[in-house]
Amino acid sequence: MLTVENVSGGYAGEYILKDVSFKVEKGELFGILGPNGSGKTTLLKMLSGILPVQKGEIIINGKRLTEYGSKQLAQMIAVLSQHSSESFSYTVKETVSLGRYAHQKGWFQSWLKEDETIVRRVMEQTGISQFQNKNIQELSGGEKQRVFLAQALAQEPKILLLDEPTNHLDLSYQKELLDLLRQWTRENGLTVISIFHDLNLAGLYCDRLLLLEKGTININHIPNEVLREERIRAVYHTNIQKHPHPKVAAPQMCLLPEGIKKESPIIVDQSLVTFSNEFITLRTPAPLRTMSSGVIGSGTGWHQTFVNRHVDKSYNCSDHRSEMASFLKEKGFEPSETVGMMTAVFLEDLVYRKYEEYDFSLFVMITAGVGNAVDASKSELHSFETVPGTINTWIFVNGELTEEAFIQSIMTATEAKVKAIHDLKVLDNVTGTIATGTSTDSILIGATQTGCVLEYAGTITPLGKLISKAVYQCTTEAIQKSQKRKKS
Repeated sequence: MLTVENVSGGYAGEYILKDVSFKVEKGELFGILGPNGSGKTTLLKMLSGILPVQKGEIIINGKRLTEYGSKQLAQMIAVLSQHSSESFSYTVKETVSLGRYAHQKGWFQSWLKEDETIVRRVMEQTGISQFQNKNIQELSGGEKQRVFLAQALAQEPKILLLDEPTNHLDLSYQKELLDLLRQWTRENGLTVISIFHDLNLAGLYCDRLLLLEKGTININHIPNEVLREERIRAVYHTNIQKHPHPKVAAPQMCLLPEGIKKESPIIVDQSLVTFSNEFITLRTPAPLRTMSSGVIGSGTGWHQTFVNRHVDKSYNCSDHRSEMASFLKEKGFEPSETVGMMTAVFLEDLVYRKYEEYDFSLFVMITAGVGNAVDASKSELHSFETVPGTINTWIFVNGELTEEAFIQSIMTATEAKVKAIHDLKVLDNVTGTIATGTSTDSILIGATQTGCVLEYAGTITPLGKLISKAVYQCTTEAIQKSQKRKKS
């Protein structure tokens, strides 16, 4: 659809772009990225024919850009600039209707039913039909941006060029606009080439990204390759970290503000623990990076309060998350900042201990009962039943964990728990075989993210050795305490 071959150019004889080459296929949503001054807007002006190419060629649909007449080019390319402005006091509908000019044989001398249908359709699709009779000068910046997008779409171009299209738009309209553009590329074969300053929006919506640096191409590739931490740090000169989108297979970049390192390391230990008849609480001076299977606060996040709540074995689990959130609020906890778990084990049987053998330390808290013990290898013989948790394992690391170490910590802790259950000869009551856990075990890994950097947590690493020892010892003792209570 569009080919750029060794293009150079700029202003007043100075090359802003140097030897730029790339192709964009029909139906692609193609993003242009780069810091200020990298040549993004210059490139867009060259693609639209506003700025002449000083070296190289731009070929559109097999034909040189310079071979198109103005009206022919308008039928091929529409442009939505970042700072659209109107010279006359038109209504919204009149402004959108100007997009049909390229298809007219005279100045609106041949306005057809088809033109009217297209104008009404694009106004509906861009959400501006409700103020079609308003003067455009009465609209907000975001509303005006949608009007000019509708005007560009009414032009029915093969290629749509956009300079930061989400500028002035609030969050919901950003999403609606980009959803619409992606829909047009998929359903109508429209080719969209857009400048983006928001790397996350570009990564989420674009098929390919072109990253410019000082007027040259750094990379032209799929979003996951372009949005690499080391590349973005080098080009934008800022501290950034890459994470996957939670729902879509798309990269997302997180800015890391300066001063996020805590002045003095946080130490998690028994001094932060409080007890009541209903729950055990550990509250830290600052949020910890967490990975957990809690009723509240599951997954990964940052949390400052940790609650292990005792409930009766007959507790109704049908709406346990909402009930737990209400409980936490009643007790003065903010659910969004809390990891909350439930246990049917008596809280008096909690085992907690600090372990310190290397340049870091652990604080482990475990409540454990084995009334609903299960052999995982024979779990298909059990019927599914939602019951309150039994073995709740909390591991707090006074150190900085990588993503890999978080996951390995869970694996290592689970292996140590299974070994403790095995050595205590805890049986699955259904199968009569040695159990591997209970049907409702939960785990929490919390890290202060200060102090010693711990890259791995496999069983023979320093962190893994300490987790193995701590979880084995504390799980063994917690189960023994629970069993002793049942016998007495």
